[in-house]
Amino acid sequence: MANYRVERVAQEIFREVNEILHLKVKDPRVAGITITDVHVSGDLQHATLYYSSLSDLASQRQAEQTGLDKATGIIRKELGKQLRLYKTPELYFKRDESVDYGNRIDELIRQMHEKK
Repeated sequence: MANYRVERVAQEIFREVNEILHLKVKDPRVAGITITDVHVSGDLQHATLYYSSLSDLASQRQAEQTGLDKATGIIRKELGKQLRLYKTPELYFKRDESVDYGNRIDELIRQMHEKK
């Protein structure tokens, strides 16, 4: 039964953090970031948020990660106002590599079609 609660909390964090990023965080480094997935620990103390963006440059990706790390306190504060939890989970941001993987697969398929 607790597994359902973890999933519901993850969905709520997903929705609220996307809204907070777009409406409340003014840092230009996080302007084009979208949360793609959220994993919450069983005790609801830690949440890993996976994000994606359209940037391809490593320097921009590093700037985005730095911007998210700097904005974690603001995001967690706003999230605490919205969630009805005893303790707001610690937030950890990780880049979602599945988008890059999908782009690489598309590129390989396109190259195969060009050779034929």
